Amino acid sequence: MNRQKKLQQLFKAKAKKASAKLAPKSKDRYISKADREKLAAEAAQEPSLSPEA
Repeated sequence: MNRQKKLQQLFKAKAKKASAKLAPKSKDRYISKADREKLAAEAAQEPSLSPEA
């Protein structure tokens, strides 16, 4: 592989990584199963704890 081709390949790889970093994230942050259960339990308790004000 000659020098020019190698430099172009490195430049393209860096440009691709930079554009991927700027692109919007398509997936939400991962929430573990235990955390999801904890959030569901908290959501279930909230309505019963708060009295009508």
